[in-house]
Amino acid sequence: MSASPQGYRREIDGLRAIAVLAVVFYHFSVPGFGGGFVGVDVFFVISGFLIGGILWRELVATGRLSLARFYTHRLRRLAPAFVAMALVSGLAAYFILLPYEFREFGKALIASTVYLSNVLFFRQSGYFDSAADEKLLLHTWSLSVEEQFYIFLPLTILIFARSTRILYWVLMLVFALSLLACILFTRSSPTAAFYLFPFRAWEMLAGVLLAIYGAKTQEDWRHGPLPSFVGILLVLGGIGLVQAGEGFPGWQVMAPVFGAVLLIWNGRDYNLVNRMLASPVPVFIGLVSYSLYLWHWPILTLTQYYFDGYSGGQSVVWMVIALGIAVVSWRFVELPLRRSHLKGPLLLAGVGLASFTLLGLGALIYLQNGMPDRFGPKARMHIDASADFLQDWSRCYWPEDGPLQGVEVCPIGPDGPPEVLVWGDSHVRAFQAGIALAAQEHKRSGLLIWHAGCPPLFGITKQESAATPLENADCTTTLQRMQGAVGQLPGIRKLLVIGRWAYYAKGAGVGNDAHNTIALRGGALPDVYGQAVNRTFGQLAENFDQVFVLQQVPEIPQYDSREFARKLAHGRLETDAALTVPVEKVKTRTGESEAPFRALDATGKLTFLESWGMMCTGQTCSAVADGRALYFDNNHITNTTALQMRGLFDPVFGPEVAVE
Repeated sequence: MSASPQGYRREIDGLRAIAVLAVVFYHFSVPGFGGGFVGVDVFFVISGFLIGGILWRELVATGRLSLARFYTHRLRRLAPAFVAMALVSGLAAYFILLPYEFREFGKALIASTVYLSNVLFFRQSGYFDSAADEKLLLHTWSLSVEEQFYIFLPLTILIFARSTRILYWVLMLVFALSLLACILFTRSSPTAAFYLFPFRAWEMLAGVLLAIYGAKTQEDWRHGPLPSFVGILLVLGGIGLVQAGEGFPGWQVMAPVFGAVLLIWNGRDYNLVNRMLASPVPVFIGLVSYSLYLWHWPILTLTQYYFDGYSGGQSVVWMVIALGIAVVSWRFVELPLRRSHLKGPLLLAGVGLASFTLLGLGALIYLQNGMPDRFGPKARMHIDASADFLQDWSRCYWPEDGPLQGVEVCPIGPDGPPEVLVWGDSHVRAFQAGIALAAQEHKRSGLLIWHAGCPPLFGITKQESAATPLENADCTTTLQRMQGAVGQLPGIRKLLVIGRWAYYAKGAGVGNDAHNTIALRGGALPDVYGQAVNRTFGQLAENFDQVFVLQQVPEIPQYDSREFARKLAHGRLETDAALTVPVEKVKTRTGESEAPFRALDATGKLTFLESWGMMCTGQTCSAVADGRALYFDNNHITNTTALQMRGLFDPVFGPEVAVE
């Protein structure tokens, strides 16, 4: 552990214990720790205080900084345990993760090794998303932020080294700007505010400025019991009360950050809070906190992944195991190398070799697509489906003007003025490969527009449980823009609309996603839905020569390619019953949503395209056919299936139908 101003301070290790236990308890879903992720913010303050104090004292004493010594110290402190965790996690992942997740692990291994995992995870889903629990190295985002800070702070000090007074005010300015940006961007881009260094720098600078202030004023870190009590209340209050989601970090994170500042500022006062922090158990947990932080997350994610979740009692067992592994890592990996007499060049060579090894392993895993040959052919069918849902959206763009301004559009077919428009929700995405190939085969240019969870129906406002208020509002805005645009697209004469119609008519998913609900404001769902269909397609029929609506593919309620693949790979699948559903049950589910389309088809206002041929034979609809899984989850088909179904779109992209 780094020496802090005025020598070793046991209470800082006690504060580390609170921080790491808060994070661990939050991740293991211990009740009362709903805001435990703020432990990372407490760590940021501590790191800033310790590193800032070291650099400032060296600058004042010598007038310069030794970057070689600083980074050698950082590598000696951080690299060994990280390398050990990454190698062991990779070995376990080889036997447990499916190829798609293992491929993503390879990518994350590369990013975390070069301290850019926060940028990688920013570009993927958010920290609080359900998919986060499948990312073994997600927790390394905070290590990347800290390492980026370890580049920023020494370089800033060197730039302004000639005037410590100017340097202090520059750091104050950066602190203020970073805090302001954090609060403002949490509203508009919460994922960026969470992951990216510029929005987190102020937390570490809070500790740096405290260390500089202490050094300049010869602080004795004693101010009576009140600051410690207020500080611990702010930290514990943040752990218990801060809310996960899009409102974080923002202003909420100020409580634990400034609570940590108060506790450090008053750390040498002899009061109950400090005595408890400096007692043996918290101090020991603080000493192993880095290893515990490193190891607890891959242990949690791998075990939950393998066992498909577990009970509260099992959580306690795995937390104890995580602590035990952390102690071993601290005792036999961290301490020996930190105390070793390896010279700088030898240490750098060792770290360099380890880093290149990790980079090589990450590249191998990624380039081999997660090494799918690890599993047998029965599991491979579902494994292949689980990885067959990514498409190329590189042609997409946001028009800067025109009727579709503010709507993302994706060209399909050959280059040229679009003649066909395809519009809908995530089912458009699922069919994208087949639609794009049909357009190319018919040499017909088109535009594809999709918005997940957003019914392609005019005049509705939706509220969806799986969406944020911002996403719900964004759907409304998109629908308004589309309604205004349809009469201003003279070159586009054909329209294809695709949606998960039963979901919108029924107001809920089915089977695996039955917990997902959606409400269309304006009255009872079937009535609002039917009115919206008639209103929308009445307007569309007036603005396009031909309007097509694709029948929703059958939902296979209990199917999910990833879950089936996992259970088969790990020997836990007992029956294949979830692969099929009776045709009559599908008709009952979809009949109400299809009725208005079939009525409009009968009057010639649209053409209803039947889509069940590949999935349904006799009295059964199935998620598999001819030894191949057709679906990604219970309502989205795979790219391969979409390609095989491209014939459905011949009427859309084929020659114009003469109107008598």
